[in-house]
Amino acid sequence: MIPPAPSQSVRVAALYRFARLDAFDELRAPLAAFCCGRGIKGTLLLAHEGINGTVAGSEVAIAELISYIESIDGLTGLEVKYSMAAAMPFHRMKVRLKREIVTMGVEDIDPATSAGTYVAPADWNALISEPGTIVIDTRNAYEVSIGTFRGAVNPATASFREFPAWVEAHRADLEGRKVAMFCTGGIRCEKATAYVKSLGFDDVFHLKGGILKYLEEVPAEESLWQGECFVFDERVSVAHGLAEGDAELCRACRHPLTAADLASPKFATGVSCPHCFDARSDEDRERYAERQRQVDLAQAQGKGPHIGS
Repeated sequence: MIPPAPSQSVRVAALYRFARLDAFDELRAPLAAFCCGRGIKGTLLLAHEGINGTVAGSEVAIAELISYIESIDGLTGLEVKYSMAAAMPFHRMKVRLKREIVTMGVEDIDPATSAGTYVAPADWNALISEPGTIVIDTRNAYEVSIGTFRGAVNPATASFREFPAWVEAHRADLEGRKVAMFCTGGIRCEKATAYVKSLGFDDVFHLKGGILKYLEEVPAEESLWQGECFVFDERVSVAHGLAEGDAELCRACRHPLTAADLASPKFATGVSCPHCFDARSDEDRERYAERQRQVDLAQAQGKGPHIGS
């Protein structure tokens, strides 16, 4: 059930569905036209293995889009997480054709038929608290840096393509154990479980609906989540109840920033942060500073957010 939207707010829908789409390229133009005609913005990815994306718009427009996508053969039963934003968190609408809707780079993995066991948010705490269960965060290191589940293993990957190599290097750690994996909305961990099962592991589980569904449904006082959850839009992060979080984004390197990062002498708005300062030159920082001056000027003149920001 779609929760009611507060007045003058934007509904955000993170969605995906693994399904065989032989003519996925033919869906691109109709989907783009449908979204643009209703003021919806965000990104949708289409591939042979299904659909993935996050979009935002009015309550009515998003409800119409979900109904439209679910009317497409094979896409009934979308996994959708709803949240709210105070303002439109995207600049434009994009519908892209991809080889994979979440890029792992491993052939012949079919999450639609071989994924691990779904675990509802209400049952997740019990699973990850069991002695012997290994809990793996399948997100990338920059996402993990602002929040994760208590006791979770961080593979410290820079991209999801690195995850299979990490698993291969740690196979001995998984032997004879329950393997519980999670990600932001459920799509990466669903594909990750299919990969791990292809290696011969049987006790493989993943959080249904991902962190977003857990933060929506599990009360903060019962939660084993620590920190905030990074999201790929202008909200940057969300907290329990899917309220907008406090994290900000470094406009130089796109790394999420905590309060400690913002207090660092290496932080300058739009120019640098502790995560990128030493990797950038003075010339880079001057270029970023000029871009930030243009952003500030545009906002001072009432022209709204600069797209380059």
